[in-house]
Amino acid sequence: MTPSPHSDMARALRLAAERLAAGGLVAFPTETVYGLGGDAENPDAIAQIYAVKGRPSSHPVIVHVSPEADLGYWARAVPAEARALMQAFWPGPLTLILPRAHHVPAAVSGGQDSVGLRCPSHPVAQALLREFAALKPNGQGGVAGPSANKFGQVSSTQAAHVRAEFSELSEAELFVLEGGPSEVGIESTIVDLSRLDLGVGPVLLRPGHISSEQIAAVLGREPGRPDAAAPRVSGSLKAHYAPHTPLQLLSKEALMRELAQLALHEGKVAAVVFQVPEDSAWSRVDWHLASVDPDVYARDLYALLRRLDVGGYARILLEQPPRNSLWRAVNDRVGRAAAAFE
Repeated sequence: MTPSPHSDMARALRLAAERLAAGGLVAFPTETVYGLGGDAENPDAIAQIYAVKGRPSSHPVIVHVSPEADLGYWARAVPAEARALMQAFWPGPLTLILPRAHHVPAAVSGGQDSVGLRCPSHPVAQALLREFAALKPNGQGGVAGPSANKFGQVSSTQAAHVRAEFSELSEAELFVLEGGPSEVGIESTIVDLSRLDLGVGPVLLRPGHISSEQIAAVLGREPGRPDAAAPRVSGSLKAHYAPHTPLQLLSKEALMRELAQLALHEGKVAAVVFQVPEDSAWSRVDWHLASVDPDVYARDLYALLRRLDVGGYARILLEQPPRNSLWRAVNDRVGRAAAAFE
């Protein structure tokens, strides 16, 4: 829905776009998670993003563009495979890694020769991108936007999460656009198409809501797995998406054994399971029922981890989701969250 030019949202969008054009930071909603945005062509704005997140400068960020954007402005080459995936999944939760145009700052890519591009489907994100592009002389405004959270921590899927995460920043330092809860709830699928001229690719660098099977249906072949020479991308570190509370990922049997052996001196424990046991009146254990639908699980995951993180728990025990392709993206996120405490 396009906001009325006199609505509160329209005024907020204008202010947000002006902040971006002035080199400031704006947190904005997308269908995946909230992004921490800055002008993708302004090295100072990009440096601010890294500083605020505490993100290593070698770790790339994704450039968000409007549906009308000319990808030829951002990438040196836009192969037929990219066009096919754009036709099938854009706007949507898919990031394409392409050869970076020389005038695009290397800072957005952690110094690499590639660039990650995505066209989000969230109406507020699209309105912001259009408003910002209208302020640029060439009409090609792009917003560098990693997830709006401190580096390595749980992503934000609501505006309130962003404000809590960056409570030390004033509105003058970080303007937060409201857009309701994120519908997908986990970060975008990332596909590398930057090395096709070398005979490499497509390669699935990060699983997400758009599955490997869906990509294969468009391209006529399964995307490969990351190799040693693959571009670095967001969310690819072994430990990521982690709450502050220690988290363990366990099979149902191992989780029940762990609960049975709780030390008397240990505090409350949160157990996230697919089925609460009949004898669930365990002292010092709070049960949390997880959805058996992988899309619903993904949508709710980060909000749940944030609630548990402020619940005063000594530990969070997470039942291992099913190990099949439907749960691949969820398993990627919870596996990296647990790896932070190994």
